[in-house]
Amino acid sequence: MAILRTVRGDVDSDGLGHIQPHEHVLSHIGGTTRQQGTALASEEPIRLDNYYEVRRHHSAFDMRVDDIEDAVQELERYREAGGSVIVDATSIGLGRNPRGLVEVAERTGLHVIMGSGWYHRDYHPEDLRHRSRDQLATQIRDEVTTGVGDTGVRAGLIGEIGLSWPVDPVEDRVLRAAVDAHLDTGAALMIHPGRAPEAPADAMARVREETSSTDRVVMSHIDRTLFSLDDMLTLADTGCYLEFDLFGQESSYYPYADIDMPNDAMRLHHIRALCDRGHRDRILLSQDICFRSHLQRYGGEGYAHLLRNVVPLMLRRGFDKDDVTALTVDNPRRMLEVTP
Repeated sequence: MAILRTVRGDVDSDGLGHIQPHEHVLSHIGGTTRQQGTALASEEPIRLDNYYEVRRHHSAFDMRVDDIEDAVQELERYREAGGSVIVDATSIGLGRNPRGLVEVAERTGLHVIMGSGWYHRDYHPEDLRHRSRDQLATQIRDEVTTGVGDTGVRAGLIGEIGLSWPVDPVEDRVLRAAVDAHLDTGAALMIHPGRAPEAPADAMARVREETSSTDRVVMSHIDRTLFSLDDMLTLADTGCYLEFDLFGQESSYYPYADIDMPNDAMRLHHIRALCDRGHRDRILLSQDICFRSHLQRYGGEGYAHLLRNVVPLMLRRGFDKDDVTALTVDNPRRMLEVTP
């Protein structure tokens, strides 16, 4: 029997509904000594008169999505819109909170899946560079099989494993350790590629040096990394999942790199083309909510944006109900399934 490993225990994967495989429920993306992008130092709350600047550049206040009451309120809206499962892809260094996730899951009734492993080099704990590949793999494996530290809360996903561009040697060691744990546990491996068009292919080349089995590997952030259908098709040929996970983030002002971000309609244009070329079963959709300005309480789209706005748009743009079910239910469920 295949199951999904949630923070409250294993659940039968049959009968589950809409799944968003790459979100952040409790995280702190500003928790690094190195400034990220054009971040503002301001701790001011988000208001109508500063929302645009905060959304565009991200303030210190904006970067903390770590309030349990906010998370419960936002995810209740997600559940009411039809959400069934949500993946918190918050890895070590991003403010992961296992016990907090359990509380959110209990209070909302949602199935919450927690990630494992480490984010990219700017978020690495100081001792990480001194640890061996075997030591790193053992920690990830233990988090999937027995739980994080003394919490007993188990991860159901390995990732998001963070890579920069070019890839740092410690990041490479973490990725290869994550592959080891992925092969040992059967949990899916999710990769955050560096912000360069070459980065996804480079990451997959490293994975394929360790294993020929890539059908449970997820390449995140396609929509801020690859911008031509040919590049997407080339990556699809490696066998990984292509995750379009920035739905709702439509500003052309991307604070972390000189990137022209697509809007939701262009994301669907690429996804439709990939489906038409036989890759429907290798595509994942999500929103990667990781800022307060993404939450409805603070004026953002909220976790239910895919359900409320994108799915109806899909049905107007050449997708049928079977396509929607494949992309939002079947694919993420299959990716997340493990055998206990």
